[in-house]
Amino acid sequence: MTLPGERAVTVSLVNRKLALFLLPRALDRFILADFVRPLLDSPDVAAVEPGRMPAGALMRLPGPLAAAEATRQASRLKLDGELAVVIAMHPVLQPLAAALLDRHPAAELWYGIWDRYDHAPDADERTRRRVRELHTALARRSDWTFTVTDRLAELEREEGREATVLPPPHDAFPAPDPSTAVIAASLGHLGRRTDWALLRSLLDAMPQLTLLLVGETHPDETPDDADMHAVLNAPGAVVLGSLADQAAARVITAADVCLLPFRRDEFNDAGLPQRILKAARLGRRTLVPDLRGPLTQRQAVTVCRTTDDWVRELSAAATPGTHSGEQALRAWALSQNEEVLLEPIRNRLSALGIS
Repeated sequence: MTLPGERAVTVSLVNRKLALFLLPRALDRFILADFVRPLLDSPDVAAVEPGRMPAGALMRLPGPLAAAEATRQASRLKLDGELAVVIAMHPVLQPLAAALLDRHPAAELWYGIWDRYDHAPDADERTRRRVRELHTALARRSDWTFTVTDRLAELEREEGREATVLPPPHDAFPAPDPSTAVIAASLGHLGRRTDWALLRSLLDAMPQLTLLLVGETHPDETPDDADMHAVLNAPGAVVLGSLADQAAARVITAADVCLLPFRRDEFNDAGLPQRILKAARLGRRTLVPDLRGPLTQRQAVTVCRTTDDWVRELSAAATPGTHSGEQALRAWALSQNEEVLLEPIRNRLSALGIS
């Protein structure tokens, strides 16, 4: 839901109690999107994004003008249900929160603190002072305040106010099993010489495979290659672009093995790719297609003639335990999920009659 400039928005929740998150920016650009988005699964919970006037612009208006504009915005938000709680996620939303509470005096105010806003390094002293005023106004009026860190909660207690610590979950962030990871690096040109069909088949066959692609990509050389587009957009392909030698060397040391994904043709058959010796200097073997030029440095290469050969050699190159990380730490992190971390706020919403 975005606050409109010239038209009313109706939240159709007849006979329901409603919770409104007030966001300082669009949800997809909000740093705590992973905190808010799971709660929006409930039909009783909605998020209000800034409209034509950004939240920061509202903050910079003189107090009376800010209050008047906030009142106008609040009047444009039509609710068919009963507003039970307003959840402000930044001090700049204080004028809008106050305007909504004036229209719905029975509603509670909750305040989410995820930064020390009045010490932002990109703000001048005047802005910091204004943010401090708005923060204090929200915190004093808040019926329940939650913070993302112990330190922020401690700062609230120093001001005589209570706060609950609620770190945000990150269930949407991928968590592939690192203990099964296979990491392969490719160093060099990524264009017409590249066998994109091979790379795509490997990514499809090995979900545990991560391709570290170091080098300039040249989609203009094969603009209609569907395999190239699939690879460059695949979650298992990390396109790093051109890197300085020092950085490229460190990328290779993070890989189990290197690969030469060249097409099989007469041009590629005769050449000696420089990446083979570079990888060998870092103790990494290079998997190569059935080309005769790379055999000049046969001590450093393994020839793969079929997709099954590539899969077998990639799997064999992975060193057990190298990428597994701390399993106990991983188990703890996976347990810090939406169900656990958002339970306190869901319980409080439920107590207000919000599903």
